[in-house]
Amino acid sequence: MQEDHTESASHAEPAEIAHDDAHDAGLGDAESVATEGAAAAATLADVLLAAEELWPESLAEDWDAVGLVAGHPQMAVAKVMFAVDPTLEVIEEALDWGAQLLLTHHPLMPKGVHSVAATSGKGQAVHRLIEGGCALLTVHTNGDSAVGGVSDVLADALGLTEVQPLQHASLGLPEEGIGRVGDLESVMSLGDFAERVFEMLPAVAGGVRVAGDRQALIRKVAVCGGAGDGLFDAVRASGADVYVTADLRHHPASEARESAAGGRPFLIDVSHFASEWLWLPAAATALGNVLADQGFDVELAVSQTNSDPWDFVLTPGLAAPGA
Repeated sequence: MQEDHTESASHAEPAEIAHDDAHDAGLGDAESVATEGAAAAATLADVLLAAEELWPESLAEDWDAVGLVAGHPQMAVAKVMFAVDPTLEVIEEALDWGAQLLLTHHPLMPKGVHSVAATSGKGQAVHRLIEGGCALLTVHTNGDSAVGGVSDVLADALGLTEVQPLQHASLGLPEEGIGRVGDLESVMSLGDFAERVFEMLPAVAGGVRVAGDRQALIRKVAVCGGAGDGLFDAVRASGADVYVTADLRHHPASEARESAAGGRPFLIDVSHFASEWLWLPAAATALGNVLADQGFDVELAVSQTNSDPWDFVLTPGLAAPGA
């Protein structure tokens, strides 16, 4: 007989975070960090220029909605908070901390809207930001494609070498684009590698799902932070042994397994939120460095709100011997 086991998501208390080692950070770790040796106050326009230097809007996909969502360019910015999602809970966390700018990976309004009345969730978010004096900036697929972006951080956290984009950016440098592929320093089993993936990500209800032989040996790894089932052709062309991404739907995953040569690429499906949260500390450090170089005094922090939408999951347990 099988038992049902309930696994709960770990929702960290809002806290400030330091970014000395961005890839080792997890929700609930450390403190905030201010740019060192800086003296001048920054405006939102100054921060926008620094963000454009790191994550050019020209790298965003055509369908994407990136850039400034709310805020006056001349407003003073002393505190910037980074988050994956501009949820109401995240916005309240940013306002409680005293942020004048919330920089999120996901857009608040990915599609056109005709109203921002506070009768909707999106409208409430816009009103709360404006009333609280906090601007909102979206760095989405431009943050995916840029050097040091979401998939670069994921590849680095997994210890990949000789890293290249899976899909090169049409308006970028050779090293810019969506997804990454590279090699592990040494061959390891799929099971051991999946454990490495699980251990490096923030704790969420869904955990990590794996398709493939646990004992199979792998070395070449493809990754894409966020939803990556549109890159299967590029993954196969790369010769990757395993593909790590999020939001793998039933049919694309099933078709990928059916067409896999010798079972490869194996699939590792992770939380969308968790795969992209890893980028936040690195992004905060990068922006802080640019602003400090320009002589601005800005404090940066990473949101500790777990905005993964799932709270718990039921999974089958292993049958007891002889049951």
